[in-house]
Amino acid sequence: MIKIGVINVSDRASAGIYEDIPGKAVVETLKEYLVSDFETVYKVIPDEQDLISKTLIEMADEHGCCLIVTTGGTGPAPRDVTPEATEAVCQKMMPGFGELMRQESLKYVPTAILSRQTAGIRNKSLIVNLPGKPKAIRQCLDAVFPAIPYCIDLIEGPYLVCNQEVMKEFRPKA
Repeated sequence: MIKIGVINVSDRASAGIYEDIPGKAVVETLKEYLVSDFETVYKVIPDEQDLISKTLIEMADEHGCCLIVTTGGTGPAPRDVTPEATEAVCQKMMPGFGELMRQESLKYVPTAILSRQTAGIRNKSLIVNLPGKPKAIRQCLDAVFPAIPYCIDLIEGPYLVCNQEVMKEFRPKA
């Protein structure tokens, strides 16, 4: 079974102060994009770098998630540490993901330059950091997802098939 990890990094959502809308938005978007059956490994955790890193490692190494998507913690505020946690556990960083997400977000808000989204590879897992606002999550995923199935192919993960009416993945012609 294909496993995809989703982590909402939020002090307030993890404390039950508000509903976990961002994480649910990621899951719903992935269900629209993918025809492949997948199981979601899901967590809502506070903005604590060690806990974020530990959760990423657990999802990658123990659960075998081929894709791990985080929401939140990518801004400049003191407690926004998701990119640092991601960088700490990855063997390879994939800066093009963050570059494209910021470029896409700049079409909507000038404050997109404050975002520090990134992505990286841990063993056979692609980790992608998304912003915490559901509208921005969808905009960013729409921009980068066409490259995700092929990236997972390259790191020897499972073959992801997209719903071509919603999301067209790109794979080079053989």
